[in-house]
Amino acid sequence: MAAKFIDISRVDMRFGQFHALRDINLTVEQGEFITLIGHSGCGKSTLLNLVAGLTRPSSGVLLCNGREITGPAPERAVVFQNHSLLPWLSCFENVYLAVERVFGGQERRGQLEERTWQALELVGLAAAGGKRPSEISGGMKQRVGIARALSMEPKVLLMDEPFGALDALTRAHLQDELMRIVALTGATVVMVTHDVDEAVLLSDRIVMMSNGPAATIGDIVHVRLQRPRDRLALVQDPLYLEYRTDVLEFLYQRQGRPAQHVAA
Repeated sequence: MAAKFIDISRVDMRFGQFHALRDINLTVEQGEFITLIGHSGCGKSTLLNLVAGLTRPSSGVLLCNGREITGPAPERAVVFQNHSLLPWLSCFENVYLAVERVFGGQERRGQLEERTWQALELVGLAAAGGKRPSEISGGMKQRVGIARALSMEPKVLLMDEPFGALDALTRAHLQDELMRIVALTGATVVMVTHDVDEAVLLSDRIVMMSNGPAATIGDIVHVRLQRPRDRLALVQDPLYLEYRTDVLEFLYQRQGRPAQHVAA
């Protein structure tokens, strides 16, 4: 069995009297792509923030690469639905800020700049490096956000509905780009989504959350579709349709049941 890279054990999360998450147990292998899906308010983003170290659990333990998660760290980079780019800086400068933060004490400026250009090239935006966020499209802004996260060479890429605000065609393009980038980098990804088709297309496993309050992991779908994945071919693939049906049935018929299995 593969080693546990992220290990979430008996995690509860309360905000005052509100019980957000209950008894969360999940392991993630290195290089695995996990999506978290469920109805609004089921704690998907709360769980992602716990893995990011942006919040601490009320009880339980979260480990990454054998070390307890006690706060944010460059090894766990986050991409939000809002790209969060600084509008007065160019795309290059936005990415360079992250590179300098992580590698500035070890490398010279020329090396830092090279890392920045490499990250922009990885998402196909080297030509837009001199432009400000107001001069590029929404999809390009998200690609800059992804480049900024990848520039830190994180062990884990955490994504909170990164394509949720985009139109369908742009969203599909970025999904394909994300699959290409993950294949190149071997990154471990945990991603929050509301989109069933997105979850099946991208995931190795789909973690389905029960409704809150006191939400927990209701079930997990193991997506055994070969990679690389072609979205057009998958539309006719019986396995793809089976996984899609499993997720929809959980969300609309049986979301309240406890998990049957949660380990990799």
